[in-house]
Amino acid sequence: MTLHRPPARLALLALLALLGLLGACAAPQRVILLPAPDGKVGAVEVDSGASHQRVDTAYGGATVPQHGQIGSFKTDAASVERDYGALLAARPPRPVSFVVHFQNGSSTELTPDSAAVVQQILAELARRGAPELIVTGHTDSTGTDDYNDHLSLQRAQTVVDFLSRHGIAAAQMEAVGRGKRDPAVPTANEVAEPANRRVEITIR
Repeated sequence: MTLHRPPARLALLALLALLGLLGACAAPQRVILLPAPDGKVGAVEVDSGASHQRVDTAYGGATVPQHGQIGSFKTDAASVERDYGALLAARPPRPVSFVVHFQNGSSTELTPDSAAVVQQILAELARRGAPELIVTGHTDSTGTDDYNDHLSLQRAQTVVDFLSRHGIAAAQMEAVGRGKRDPAVPTANEVAEPANRRVEITIR
């Protein structure tokens, strides 16, 4: 069985191939399309070699026999939870991202509204057993490329050091500096845009 994800809808895809052959080898495989947490639904193309079918509705499914045509079926959230709840619960948590902002020219001083975000980060880390973090620093467009590369990495390292003091091992974190290459708000050069003075923390 082959699954094809249409590129135009890949970002919306929330598919999990829930059941394969758990016991008897002759049992048909089943694919169920789950909605994303925000309710959006992607699509998947199921190809058995002998036949082909598109699944693009929430809780729509395809049954792929060892031989013969692909069948279709419809289920619902309650049935998925009843039948596959343990399997779904065993999945790792989805990656989640946070953004904190820094004062102009500073590699250590956060903006006042970032204090609440820091608490959200700590709460999320407490929910996860052994998280991995990518900590990416950014700057606005003022200053030279070399200066901003250094400043962005310093900002990322400030966050890494803070999280280390709260029990996250350094081996679980990677600090990256992107300088002014990836602005959240595109600007001309030498514009002190506060939204671009930031660190993005991705937890997975």
